[in-house]
Amino acid sequence: MSAPTLRVDTQDPTPPYEQLRRQLLDLIHAGALQPGDRLPPLRQLAGDLGLAVGTVARAYRELETSGLVRSRRGGGTRVADQAPAPPADDRRQALDRHAADYLRQARLLGADRDAAFDAVRRAWPADA
Repeated sequence: MSAPTLRVDTQDPTPPYEQLRRQLLDLIHAGALQPGDRLPPLRQLAGDLGLAVGTVARAYRELETSGLVRSRRGGGTRVADQAPAPPADDRRQALDRHAADYLRQARLLGADRDAAFDAVRRAWPADA
């Protein structure tokens, strides 16, 4: 499996560190990043995204403060073994963000409301 792609949207008014924090939070809660997985080194991720190292460091610090990652000098930053479950409000906010992103993309493809909803129904597993 390839590593999840992180990106920063320069057109989004949300600060870059918050965009990065949200993406990593979503990946951890979705299980795409597992306990013990190492996050990219600060300098590498900053370079890949065109950000200042301090911006990436702030995102990592906020994730560490919330108990989702652990950092060790020389050992990097890793997903915590016992990451706390997201509060219901955080899950709802994340779902709302993803839904808004999906609808933006559907509109760019020229899909109407029914076509967008039909695509979600087709994608939803019958046993879920």
